Amino acid sequence: MITAKARAVDGPDKPFRVAEIKRRDLDLHDVLIEIKYAGICHSDIHTAHGEWGPVNYPLVPGHEIAGIVTDVGAEVTKYKVGDRVGVGCMVDSCGECENCRKGEEQYCLKGNVPTYAGVDKYGEPTQGGYSTHIVVTEGFVVRIPDNIGLDVAAPLLCAGITTYSPLNHWGAGPGKKVAVVGMGGLGHMAVKIAHAMGAEVTVLSRTLNKKDDGLQFGADNYYATNDLETFEKLAGTFDLIINTVSAKIDLNAYLSLLTLDGTLVNVGAPAEPLSLNVFSLIGHRRSFAGSMIGGIRETQEMLEFCAKYNIVPNIEVVSADQIDKAYERVLASDVKYRFVIDISTM
Repeated sequence: MITAKARAVDGPDKPFRVAEIKRRDLDLHDVLIEIKYAGICHSDIHTAHGEWGPVNYPLVPGHEIAGIVTDVGAEVTKYKVGDRVGVGCMVDSCGECENCRKGEEQYCLKGNVPTYAGVDKYGEPTQGGYSTHIVVTEGFVVRIPDNIGLDVAAPLLCAGITTYSPLNHWGAGPGKKVAVVGMGGLGHMAVKIAHAMGAEVTVLSRTLNKKDDGLQFGADNYYATNDLETFEKLAGTFDLIINTVSAKIDLNAYLSLLTLDGTLVNVGAPAEPLSLNVFSLIGHRRSFAGSMIGGIRETQEMLEFCAKYNIVPNIEVVSADQIDKAYERVLASDVKYRFVIDISTM
């Protein structure tokens, strides 16, 4: 067994504490990764606070992981010691169902194994990237291109793929008008990626406070949603809307912004249910959809895309002792645009 230093939380209202966790001995196809950086995702906060259902505490969150391979199992073929690698939101799946065979492991019909707050094939609880080391089967490890720093690579493993996947699936590109709701950790990545894909990009944010940033990231237009005239002006405009916010919104208002056959895709995951009037859909053959990360193949594709177009998140690096404060700042929308933990401070 491998002992890793970590930061763990013991309950919904508990602060993070110093911890030690055990990582399994390497199986034949396992990779041992020394974690260098771990991003802080809003999903970490929802889970740590018990907002998405019961949690088996103590919990070590973190599913935006970037590091270096330090050991490999006897039959590993994809990676060697010294490789720069990443791990995202899942660490295993059945590998046999229809979706897994298509490379859509995130939609495994038997349920993928999440990087934390899950149970692995050995019956042990999974613990995430707020730790110094992790052991993952090689099929769920991705290679980080040499021109992407490990610190900025970490958020790509969730924020990057969570926005790339729906933009890719729904065909964002030249001639398409794409709106991004929210300009946080997910939203700013959606703007950069949609712009690189060639789409006309509009940001829909509550205020104009981040307008300069949005335009710098590649947005062509930027509107405040607290101005009711925005919805009147943009009615029937967009082919695709990516909603990145993890809070309740008026779905009917946003659906009104879609053109004929347009789609609103939810990637933000609020704790409370959303509701809509079906007439918001049937009037113009509009669709309301959801999307979750991407498969391993698409995640590697996303990393290569970001390397090609020099797309990286804007980050603020924090120490392990600053995690609680970082959570508070995320909830207060006081981050531009993703916190990343320097694991050397563990």
